[in-house]
Amino acid sequence: MGKRGPAKTPTNLAVVRGARKDRINNSEPKPSAPSVAAPEWLSADAMEVWDALAPDLMRKSVLTAWDVEAFACWCDAVVRRRTAAANLQRQGEVIEMPVFNKNGDETGFRMGKNPWTLVLNEADAQVQRYGARFGLTPSDRADLHIGEAGHEPGEDLLSG
Repeated sequence: MGKRGPAKTPTNLAVVRGARKDRINNSEPKPSAPSVAAPEWLSADAMEVWDALAPDLMRKSVLTAWDVEAFACWCDAVVRRRTAAANLQRQGEVIEMPVFNKNGDETGFRMGKNPWTLVLNEADAQVQRYGARFGLTPSDRADLHIGEAGHEPGEDLLSG
């Protein structure tokens, strides 16, 4: 049986959020590889997402060599979500779908839910799930306490 309850907050995020000292795991294993490189399987669009956020996450030690695949999956899900949203906007949420008889002959059309809706919903779920692990959702940032006086509203909270 797996562990119960919500997943633990990553130590680096817990520190940034100002968690109590007794709740910080000071003996957490740390990756020895200092450099983080995007995996080769990322598409060009996903690489743009990676390049936009990875440097900031690496500076905060939220993105480490051990996290590359999870963050790459997040970047990939962002691109799939954008593609699905663009297709839904172009085609609409309800589309005409062919109807076939038992012999496989097309007999007409019916109105149905656009299949891109399923792709969008799955990508949304992945973006939220993986993004939460890296502090990339609004609710995950709500508890951040950077501790810098005079920071401007709208500044990137993760880059501190």
